[in-house]
Amino acid sequence: MKKPVLVVMAAGMGSRYGGLKQIDPIDREGHIIMDFSIYDAVKAGFEKVVFIIKRENEADFRSAIGDRLSRQIEVAYVFQDLHNLPEGYAVPEGRVKPWGTGHAVLSCIDEIDGPMVVINADDYYGSHAFAMAYDFLTKTEDEPDKYHYMMVGYQIENTLTENGHVARGVCVTDADGNLLRVDERTHIEKRGDGAAYTEDDGATWTQIPARSTVSMNMWGFSASILKELKARFAKFLDENLEKNPLKSEYFLPFVVCELLEEGKADVKVMQTADHWYGVTYKEDKSAVMAAIQKLKDDGLYPQRLWEN
Repeated sequence: MKKPVLVVMAAGMGSRYGGLKQIDPIDREGHIIMDFSIYDAVKAGFEKVVFIIKRENEADFRSAIGDRLSRQIEVAYVFQDLHNLPEGYAVPEGRVKPWGTGHAVLSCIDEIDGPMVVINADDYYGSHAFAMAYDFLTKTEDEPDKYHYMMVGYQIENTLTENGHVARGVCVTDADGNLLRVDERTHIEKRGDGAAYTEDDGATWTQIPARSTVSMNMWGFSASILKELKARFAKFLDENLEKNPLKSEYFLPFVVCELLEEGKADVKVMQTADHWYGVTYKEDKSAVMAAIQKLKDDGLYPQRLWEN
């Protein structure tokens, strides 16, 4: 079995945050959030990372992280290109928004031919998540009639910000921890000690049960996901280009849920009690810096990650 590869989705610009937040330092030593993810991945056994970026950001990414990390792990780049469409399709006039996370991962099709873990560039996942993902992918293989995937699930309370709303996929699982579906909630806020979401700009709110499992876009796949993403992209374009030509997105979880509904895949949801940290808004940065420093003070990370 081929060794799992880490895939980091870093092509998005943080619109709510402003600027290229993926390379904004979050400690005094100049580390960015990706440093901690990759440090945890290397510790878990990963030997290669693929960054999905925009071509125009390549120089910034190389200088911020890629060049120095190439001494610790094999580094490759793929580009999420708006014009990378199936034959016969064209970018709608005025479209500048990327095609979404499914299209981002599809960009790796010529770089990866084995298992992979997919993460966001600007989320801190915790070392436990990478250890679980690596262990699953090195022990699990697809069957002829079914793909076996995994997802790391977080408790909703551990993934919220004090400074605004977030989007989360709320997971529904069976008694054995297998994913049944993901309910995408695009506007979740912290409400007292819990969380609630709105779908009508705040006119009404629905409480999310305590300790609900949510996806932070940390998935473990076999190479089969690339084949499926490619095969389904044209259908997505046919169904969405006319309805929403400028903003429709080919989301990775939507494709996973299609495979679940068709019985072509199962997804094991592996729970972690670790806290998620991320800079969704500029106001989040000070809290993330304090949290990272506490993790160092508690001995989970050295003060400088890459000295050795």
